[in-house]
Amino acid sequence: MDLNAILTVARQELTINVRNKWTLVFAAVFGVMALAISYFGLITAGTLGFQGFVRTSASLLNLVLYMVPLLALIMGGLSFTSEKSASELLFAQPVTRTEILIGKLAGLFISISLAMLIGFGLAGVIIASQVGSGGSIRYLLLIVFSLLLVMVFLSLGALVAMLCHRKAKTFGITLFLWFFFVLLYDLLVIGVTFLLKERTANTFIFASLFGNPVDMVRVGSLIVLDGKEIFGTAGAMLLRFLGGEKASLVFLLIGLAVWIGVPLWLSQRVLSRQDV
Repeated sequence: MDLNAILTVARQELTINVRNKWTLVFAAVFGVMALAISYFGLITAGTLGFQGFVRTSASLLNLVLYMVPLLALIMGGLSFTSEKSASELLFAQPVTRTEILIGKLAGLFISISLAMLIGFGLAGVIIASQVGSGGSIRYLLLIVFSLLLVMVFLSLGALVAMLCHRKAKTFGITLFLWFFFVLLYDLLVIGVTFLLKERTANTFIFASLFGNPVDMVRVGSLIVLDGKEIFGTAGAMLLRFLGGEKASLVFLLIGLAVWIGVPLWLSQRVLSRQDV
């Protein structure tokens, strides 16, 4: 593969997203939401004011788990179902299809990453100026897990686009995938466990964690945020089976790498056989 060709495609994809102002819009959304969560996080307890990084990060986690997969799926899916004339022009260039795939995904990843880093970064500076920098490392680790989640769902969005071709169908399936992984998956797992014996159910819950990248990021983020009291059953089973936080984090990172790599490989296989 030609690295220069990949970088050229990535730069073009990034330029398109910046010109569409999506990067700035999402940066503003991430920043405002982070500040709002930090300032109003204890309003139910009758308290207003900025919280520290640890409490803010724990509160931000749900926003990340809901918003990031949806954003990445839609942008990944729609980017690979662009107008036919634009696609034909791109594929007519002296670059391989693999270079185009990796370049476009890299451009999308940089675009979303910039939005998150600008938004969360500016919010972090304001929070640090108000309450100090204690716990900022955990805040940064939450951002790292968020970026891994971005890459997973960009890969899934690209695979859906390769299989569907049409923008409307791609959009519909990406919305279904978001609903399935974010909302439906855990309900299905809980339902199945009621049909199993206790020992089998525990093993099934442990294995099911690796079938959902959203759950993997949630549990990994709670480990680095020291939020074991709100792990849920899957997180508790993970620590029980693997015997500690370090081993659990390693397995989670390996699992996320598989979730990134397998859809990318399948996308490359499908794209290489398509008549573009």
